[in-house]
Amino acid sequence: TIAVFGSAFNPPSLGHKSVLERLQRFDRVLLLPSYAHAWGKVMIDYDARCELVDAFIDDLNQPNLELSRLEQEMAVGNEPITTYAVLSKLQQQIPDAELTFVLGPDNFLNFAKFFNCQEIVKKWQILACPETVSIRSTNLRDNIVNKRSISHLTTPTVARMLDDRTRYCFHETSTKDH
Repeated sequence: TIAVFGSAFNPPSLGHKSVLERLQRFDRVLLLPSYAHAWGKVMIDYDARCELVDAFIDDLNQPNLELSRLEQEMAVGNEPITTYAVLSKLQQQIPDAELTFVLGPDNFLNFAKFFNCQEIVKKWQILACPETVSIRSTNLRDNIVNKRSISHLTTPTVARMLDDRTRYCFHETSTKDH
């Protein structure tokens, strides 16, 4: 069983952690950072977000978690990669896998806007899994831009990495996201 948890991870937060802790029943949980966001969200550099997700996974010490760079492998320029395309590619790569697409609260409310949402529901499991800790990536970015502490918003290693503010580009106006 494989859970696919796609997110901008812009950057990973304790809200993400609260979702992941409830996915321990799956053999594998793929954390899939968006390569190019379908709705045009401005994100920090993809490789930097992947480094942050790797550190996040290490901090969580949950053995079924792994970073997936599948969207990067599938990317053509800056064209957005749909959930349908990702799940199709994963199913092709691992034909016997039982895939479950994990949705956070924002994506659950917008699921009808997903490309081929009816086909997704027909072919794969969908799990709406809202966070139990109301901390979002937006909170992290706002605190970074305003030079406030972030240690209470993410894991220790991610907080240390983000404290190196010269490495990550955050903008004064952050969009709402998870």
